[in-house]
Amino acid sequence: MTTAPAHVSFAPLQAAVREAGLLRPRTGYYTLKFAANTALLAAAWALFGRLGDSWWQVAAAVLLAFAYGQTGLLGHDVGHAQVTRDRRAMTALGLVHGNLLLGFSYGWWMSHHTRHHNHPNHLDHDPDILRRVVAFSPRQAEGVSRLRALVIRHQAPLFFPLLNLEAVGLRVGSVIAIRRGIVRHPRTESLLLALHAVLYTTAVLCVLDPIRALVFVAVHQGLFGVYLGCVFAPNHKGMPVRHGDTEPDWLSRQVLTSRNIRSSRLHDFLFGGLNYQIEHHLFPTVPRPNLRRCRPLTMAHCAAAGLPYHEVSATRSYIEVLAHLRQVTDQVRRNAPRRG
Repeated sequence: MTTAPAHVSFAPLQAAVREAGLLRPRTGYYTLKFAANTALLAAAWALFGRLGDSWWQVAAAVLLAFAYGQTGLLGHDVGHAQVTRDRRAMTALGLVHGNLLLGFSYGWWMSHHTRHHNHPNHLDHDPDILRRVVAFSPRQAEGVSRLRALVIRHQAPLFFPLLNLEAVGLRVGSVIAIRRGIVRHPRTESLLLALHAVLYTTAVLCVLDPIRALVFVAVHQGLFGVYLGCVFAPNHKGMPVRHGDTEPDWLSRQVLTSRNIRSSRLHDFLFGGLNYQIEHHLFPTVPRPNLRRCRPLTMAHCAAAGLPYHEVSATRSYIEVLAHLRQVTDQVRRNAPRRG
């Protein structure tokens, strides 16, 4: 793992962000954001209804995948208390955006994502590392099934195609979590998931013939997964991983395992603010539009402390992810026992 100073104090940076007023809620911004996102979802479904039983529905599926991705990013803001600090309002908004609109468990995601924030890129504790079929360290390739071993041998070229299954993985994880009683409101979550499934299936089958319906669902859900994956992959994948019980200080832990994307306003929109991943991990409750203003404060603090701050272009971030996966594959192949 990248070397960091023995201990870097987080308090001065935290005080600077607070004094700049960047921790305060942005009610007006999120009011407009919810309205715009609702209009986007409504427009996508209206287009679906307007096109009828046509192959043009592939275009509607692409638009709907983007709308689902934007809805997921807004639900992410809700879960981090960026929209409201009221627990009941957070839960209600989270259940609507996760369970009802997208079809996966908000409660499961909250548990999963909180552990990720506490232990980013930890091979034993970060669920974002543990649930992937690819390996981010040769250690993860030990004792795996034949199928996963096959994937790991070709994981760089398979990485983006595998993102098509991300939406399926979210739903499988949701159902397992609810059945195991991991979520706080299992009955409500189950009901909303079932309602989403019924409404979605009814809409698709009432408008499209079976073949077009299958194509529509495959394109919609596949591209939804690809969009989510392309937003989340640059954040930590290919950054240093760690294991064991020794943890660096909070600031070092978050900065050394996170990657920022050099950004324009378009990046801010497409990535939902997660392009400022370092700042988001240091200040998860900071509203999305304030992350851009947190960046220079964070950069200055890291520079003064001698802490590496990693920021690259979006294209470069994906190159780094794939290069890391290839490097792990090469290490696994070198370590594999030779057959005599």
